[in-house]
Amino acid sequence: MSDKPGLIRRFFGFIGKLAHGIRVLINIIFVLVVVALVLSMFQEDVQPLPDSAALRIAPGGFLVEQKTYSDPLTQLMQQSSPADAETLVQDLVEAIDRAAIDPRITSLVLELDYLLGGGLTKLEYVGQALKRFRESGKPIIAVGDNYTQEQYYLASYADEIHLNPMGAVLITGYGSYHNYFKDALDKLRINVHVFRVGTYKDAIEPFTRNDMSAASREHNSAWLNALWAVFTHRVETQRNLPTDAINDYVNNLGAKLESHRGNAAELAVVSGLVDKLSTRPQMSERLRELAGVNDEGGYQGIDMKRYLNHSRRSQALATQLPSGKIGLIVAKGMILDGEQPAGTVGGDSLAKLLQQARRNDQLKALVLRIDSPGGSAFASEVIRQEVIATRKAGLPVIVSMGTVAASGGYWIAMGANEVWASPTTITGSIGVFGVVPTFEESLAALGVSSDGIGTTELADLYQLDRPMSDQAAQVIQSGVNHIYDHFLELVAEARGSTPEQVHQVAQGRVWTGVKAQELGLVDQLGDLQQAIQAAAKVAGLDQYEVEEISKPLNFREQLLQELASGQAGAWLAMLPRSWTPPGWLASVYDLGRKLEPLNHFNDPRGMYLECFECDIR
Repeated sequence: MSDKPGLIRRFFGFIGKLAHGIRVLINIIFVLVVVALVLSMFQEDVQPLPDSAALRIAPGGFLVEQKTYSDPLTQLMQQSSPADAETLVQDLVEAIDRAAIDPRITSLVLELDYLLGGGLTKLEYVGQALKRFRESGKPIIAVGDNYTQEQYYLASYADEIHLNPMGAVLITGYGSYHNYFKDALDKLRINVHVFRVGTYKDAIEPFTRNDMSAASREHNSAWLNALWAVFTHRVETQRNLPTDAINDYVNNLGAKLESHRGNAAELAVVSGLVDKLSTRPQMSERLRELAGVNDEGGYQGIDMKRYLNHSRRSQALATQLPSGKIGLIVAKGMILDGEQPAGTVGGDSLAKLLQQARRNDQLKALVLRIDSPGGSAFASEVIRQEVIATRKAGLPVIVSMGTVAASGGYWIAMGANEVWASPTTITGSIGVFGVVPTFEESLAALGVSSDGIGTTELADLYQLDRPMSDQAAQVIQSGVNHIYDHFLELVAEARGSTPEQVHQVAQGRVWTGVKAQELGLVDQLGDLQQAIQAAAKVAGLDQYEVEEISKPLNFREQLLQELASGQAGAWLAMLPRSWTPPGWLASVYDLGRKLEPLNHFNDPRGMYLECFECDIR
């Protein structure tokens, strides 16, 4: 009998050898990539930038204080594109400020087609950096196929604004619109039990009404008009337009377009909103004229990410950093109980960051940057107590409010030494609510009944298929009342006031930063950089380094993150892009951001300090 293996054995043997070979090849490639990474990490020379070039600023998606957590492997395999879902506002400001004093940077190019927004406070922060750049004597050129309202705000800081002849400048104003579900809930026979304190705490109105209440309309109108006044004033000032020109443009847009035969681009020029109508080739020619020609025939420009990586590394190699440090912790997103990833404020996870800051002997002060509409009352109190503990440990804490620091976001600020807000920050919303739906009537309509027995009158408290008893409602409302009273007390203690005085400006009402300072709810007006300078002053530091405090990464996460931002990431970036249309990812992100609160309410007692009305469109 022959010992030669049969056809099937030979086939599977071949498959096994092939799989082994592929596995060995992958391991070799991985080792080579790691070796290249390690060598690049220890390489002391920095690849030079051009002697003369324009800085290209092309933010994608939403401007954010902190990027939403994404697994490093996902970051590595999905390299950034023009349609990034998020852009760090601090990176934009740092790059612009560095470029203003860098002799190699001769100009700045704003490409804003992929920017989706981020709030007026963040736009103001970037706008002030653009203003500083212009004051250095270097020009800013904005180019775009179209300009949305928030894109145009940044473009207004440019010396030249170019618009595609097929484009438009669409400015609409600010609004706060919500869906109301009372009739729908009645038709579905869902009973929504609402518990709140505060005449203006209108987050629960969609469940109890079919329209906006007079109180809600009153206070929302005040802060919306205040923000719109800032927007129009800034744009009119930057563009040398007459007072009220923007309101005239928006409110009469239909008639103005009709007089220009629907040509929106022509109207934008006539209205003084843009300087020139330019096709894409004409824009490219203007940029080559301004910044010079690169090897590919385009304009000599440096991408913001490349510029920042180069500048930071050059600085690290060339200078001895000061020993004194200012810590920076970002609290961005909805406040939830427990451990939460970046982009959401977790009571336990942020508490650990504050504990981490206290253990860092090099930190002389701490800045807590808050960009949050609130959330869990319990998690907010956990964080506030840690802020107080940080102060008691001898580390001063300065709160810097971003676009919104309301309700729970304001609660956690009350543990700080000083509270800073931007003039356009949305804050306050000092109020509490609870919402408990029950479905007994819905189920009854389907022929489903609920019955049973309990040892007490509250045994069915958490049974959503049964009617809520009067005593259960009393228990929940008492809890809401107690948390509101506690809110008033801690604000009064922190602000040197009384609960009665705080109540007069509380009741869920929302204020801009300017008004909040007038009412004594915040100490100073200023952006993040000014808050950091204030922290340095409190700590007695003339020279300092800012160190962001974040969750430590394990070895795997560090390795993948370095790969994603290093040479391996650049290689992967050259791979073909997905077929996904530009901007789709950012649109999905926005949708998820708006639906997020519906999926993550997790306060142990169901008590929330949330400002739903702080979302503007």
